[in-house]
Amino acid sequence: MGALATQTVDTTKRLEALRSLMSSSEHNVTAMVIPSEDQHMSEYIAACDERRAYISGFNGSAGTVIVTLKDAFLFTDGRYFLQAEKQLDSNWTLMKSGLPDVPTWQEFLSKNLEKHSRIGIDPTLITAADAESLETSLKAKESHLVSLTDNLVDFIWEDRPPRPANKVFPLDVKYSGESHQDKLKRLREELNKKPYKAMVVNMLDEVAWLFNLRGSDIDFNPVFFAYAVVTHDNSLLFVNTSQVDDVVRTHLGDPVQIKPYDEFFPYLRGLGGEVDLSDELQVLVGDKCNLAIVEAIGRICPHVIKERITILRSPIADFKAIKNETEIEGFRQCHIRDGAALTRYFAWLEEQLNSGTQLNESQAADKLEEFRSELDLFRGLSFTTISSTGPNGAVIHYSPDPADCSIIQKEQIYLCDSGAQFLDGTTDVTRTWHFGNPTDEEKRAFTRVLQGHIAIDTAIFPNGTTGYIIDSWARRPLWEDGLDYRHGTGHGVGHFLNVHEGPQGIGVRIAYNSTALKSGMTVSNEPGYYADGRFGIRIENIVIVRDAQTPNNFGNKGYLKFEHVTLSPIHKKLIDASLLTAAERSWLDAYHAEVLDKVSPLLKNDTRALAWLERECSPL
Repeated sequence: MGALATQTVDTTKRLEALRSLMSSSEHNVTAMVIPSEDQHMSEYIAACDERRAYISGFNGSAGTVIVTLKDAFLFTDGRYFLQAEKQLDSNWTLMKSGLPDVPTWQEFLSKNLEKHSRIGIDPTLITAADAESLETSLKAKESHLVSLTDNLVDFIWEDRPPRPANKVFPLDVKYSGESHQDKLKRLREELNKKPYKAMVVNMLDEVAWLFNLRGSDIDFNPVFFAYAVVTHDNSLLFVNTSQVDDVVRTHLGDPVQIKPYDEFFPYLRGLGGEVDLSDELQVLVGDKCNLAIVEAIGRICPHVIKERITILRSPIADFKAIKNETEIEGFRQCHIRDGAALTRYFAWLEEQLNSGTQLNESQAADKLEEFRSELDLFRGLSFTTISSTGPNGAVIHYSPDPADCSIIQKEQIYLCDSGAQFLDGTTDVTRTWHFGNPTDEEKRAFTRVLQGHIAIDTAIFPNGTTGYIIDSWARRPLWEDGLDYRHGTGHGVGHFLNVHEGPQGIGVRIAYNSTALKSGMTVSNEPGYYADGRFGIRIENIVIVRDAQTPNNFGNKGYLKFEHVTLSPIHKKLIDASLLTAAERSWLDAYHAEVLDKVSPLLKNDTRALAWLERECSPL
């Protein structure tokens, strides 16, 4: 999500040092690929793994760097165009992914580099599937990938932070709704359906979910560095043993063997012998498994590596995506509490601005965190708060730098995208406010965004429908005015886990068409509009997919709907009521009545916040 905005970094010396290593006889590569992810394919990473940010100066959460012996390119999507333009120095060319005639970074390697190129890659930072498809596309130019034993950026990164090793702790079943023993049983039952002797688990949130454990090794994400291997007879957890105490060992019990994190790859090299692999009995790895894992298993019998390893979407990802009733109730309850904190914050912010107090974006974000920190079961923020005034709101994943950020202006739109981690759930909510007098343009754009938001919230659709199919429902009102937005409409949300969770989502990425929305899934509903250099608008609620009761059931498919759990007023001052249909007005009034009913009991000791909530939740 948001990363602290920083100024342009001079990357000249860093690039010179990297190119020196690239051209050395020891490495001899003509290009280097430096992705954003860590060895676990995490979207959000620890400071020690921010190699792409170090070499480029761009610290958005998504992007891939290609450095050749002469040039340097950053590929990123529309959420980060403005941020990248501000942060990249003159050494870099920004490749705006998704725009016409802009190749993907994979296409760039196969079409733009010279023949016989040797492209260096850290095999722990690229998925095995991506590596295979890249190798295929490079054949036309007789180029190939080179798996590097060491990451070259690490050699030139002075003062690289150490890898975190914070304490791991169990998540009580009263919050998770299912014991780790039952989760392991479910996974083994899935393995038994196919000829799989073992599964390698590399995604941090999947490891945490499977064993009902949480940590804090990555900011805002309650995960810890670990791998797991599950066979029919054994469960192995590879983790820094200094992070595990007797409470965790007792929680896991004797059936789960705890091994040092550094022993994971040596263990994989002997896995084939341990579980007796054959062409019929294979190891399952998830589709986000890195190349190094596949190479390690393949060293047992490299000539039949494809026959011994199956790469598919992780069944754990599918298990985790569908929340049980305990988790769903946790989502409801934590969003009620979160709604109280948001109410206190917006009431406070309005009062401060009306009194003439000067507050910068970072100071305001800190106050919101203070209100949240007072809530029951609070365990920290779920991402860096996007507190943005005026033109900063148009930077989709902007977050203020405490040392250099804007003063919140009463006569500018203020966009706040924030969230928290609780033992019983994860929140992510965006609200857009104007504490002065909005223009007609701002009101019309806001209303179009609201109409798209309502379209998703009220959607009813048959089982088997994907988020790819319904994404346009959120954009239709904006399209009527020739407007749009350069991000997805919704992402999955973890339960006291990563705020971004797959495989489901709502958006134009074709990957979203591979996963049907199912009852129990969580997803955000967040259409927006961004006027570059002037303002940004986004309205975001978390919704849960639920079974819908319809008068008919054509094709016996069964139908689904959304239940919203986010509870925070939508700013009526920014609404052009003349654009709303009667049904949309009715939805807004009903939503505000629900917010008032559920949140007001938590504000009995804050008369300012309660009065503000009553005013903001009054009928349109």
